[in-house]
Amino acid sequence: MPASNGKLRVAILGSGNIGTDLLIKVQRSPVLDCTLFIGRNLNSRGMAKAASLGVKVSDRSIDAIARDPDCCDLVFDATSALDHAYHWPILRNLGKLAIDMTPSRIGSMCFPAINLDDCLNHRNINLVTCGGQASVPLAHAISSVHPELTYVEVVSSIASRSAGPATRLNIDEYVETTSHALSTFTNAPRTKAILILNPAEPSINMQTTVFALIAKPHMDALTAAVRDTVRAIQAYVPGYELLVPPTWEDGKLVTTVKVRGRGDYLPRYAGNLDIITSAGVAVAEAFARQGRREPGHA
Repeated sequence: MPASNGKLRVAILGSGNIGTDLLIKVQRSPVLDCTLFIGRNLNSRGMAKAASLGVKVSDRSIDAIARDPDCCDLVFDATSALDHAYHWPILRNLGKLAIDMTPSRIGSMCFPAINLDDCLNHRNINLVTCGGQASVPLAHAISSVHPELTYVEVVSSIASRSAGPATRLNIDEYVETTSHALSTFTNAPRTKAILILNPAEPSINMQTTVFALIAKPHMDALTAAVRDTVRAIQAYVPGYELLVPPTWEDGKLVTTVKVRGRGDYLPRYAGNLDIITSAGVAVAEAFARQGRREPGHA
């Protein structure tokens, strides 16, 4: 049920960088209410931030929800792919919506710029990866003009400082899940995802480049499709910027974007985290505005 203020009640599971940035964004939302912020260490920076904002906190991990099922309607899981595999059966049995911020590949893959409406029919929404959120919509736009493309490659470069323990723990899952999403949303028979942790000082902004093999590109249509996609993403990620418009040479199409964060909890260079938390809030707000509490299927 909604909170007394009419907002959708959400819990955030995971008190690291992603969970805490989510909290700031949820606090700003006109339709979401964070009723519980959950971690494992009451002395962590994320817990301290939540407490300073007057948000109820718990160090009991998933048990906090299992022991008080009425605490929320939707749960953001900002832990790890391995942990989400354990959390989801519990959340499913409790009838909760879940927005999975990890590359677990358990729920329905969601990119708000591509398939938001369809995602609202599912109970477990997977936001794939930060590189996936930056690149898959672009690759999808390219494939909508050239469905015959045979290969898509994505290279994302992020500031090493923006990659916390959970991100580093999930590197293998990141590569596999991003590549799987590229295949699913482009139908390309071959895909590859590469992640670069750049230690440069000062820290760099996230940059993502999409490569696609296309023999005879329709450049006007490709450019229009990519620009439309960029505008759609900018509706929920204002710092998403097209750096290199579609460019073709020797059978290879290339386009590059930069992602700069809002600076809510994390530095503005951490656009890789900002894009996935912004996507998560966009999905949760869509659930809230539809008033859905019991979607049709997992």
